[in-house]
Amino acid sequence: MRSRRSVRKFLPAPLSPSDIRGVLEDAQTAPSNCNTQPWTVHVVSGAARDALSKELLHADEEERFSYDFTFDYADFGQGTYLDRAHNHAATLYQALGIPRSDRTARKAAARENLNFYGAPHVALLFVPAFGDGVRAAGDIGMYAQNFLLSLTARGFDGIPQTMLGFYADTIREFLGVPEELKLLFGISFGTADEAAPANSFRMGRVPLEHSVVLHDTPGVLGAQ
Repeated sequence: MRSRRSVRKFLPAPLSPSDIRGVLEDAQTAPSNCNTQPWTVHVVSGAARDALSKELLHADEEERFSYDFTFDYADFGQGTYLDRAHNHAATLYQALGIPRSDRTARKAAARENLNFYGAPHVALLFVPAFGDGVRAAGDIGMYAQNFLLSLTARGFDGIPQTMLGFYADTIREFLGVPEELKLLFGISFGTADEAAPANSFRMGRVPLEHSVVLHDTPGVLGAQ
């Protein structure tokens, strides 16, 4: 868990079929509400991966956005969450050598999402529309964490990508996915390019005191 990281530049070599199957089997052990296991996962590789990337880049050029789940930096409000998002962006662009004023370079860096950061594989995670979607989305989150940790344990890397969910209709049409399945996000995966500047940094986490409140649980957070 502590060695897992989000990789933004991959080597082109694909994983073996047995490694991909192993990761999927590990992910499948995730808990879910009433054991519903509400995930449908499409793994895209090879020529299909390249064609999907081309479709996504074209959709982006035409601003054909299609969200199953909303996402906007404005949703973070002012303060803590927005500050963390801004810090993440500043750290990434500093590693890439892109100044804040260079909007063209920043957009080009963001579009690397749609080329899956050069990864040989991408897993697209779909969820059925149960109620407001929150419970099932939580289940998908636990599935995804299993997926990412399994990659790390096997010596591979991945990155969960919210941006892929901005083109849900494009991806659904390309993969032949029914409308009732909603795209939450994708995970690009493979082997990290360790020489890439995009992989030269690690994001930290806030201290436990910023996110944990203890009740009759002494000795965990010092003064509490």
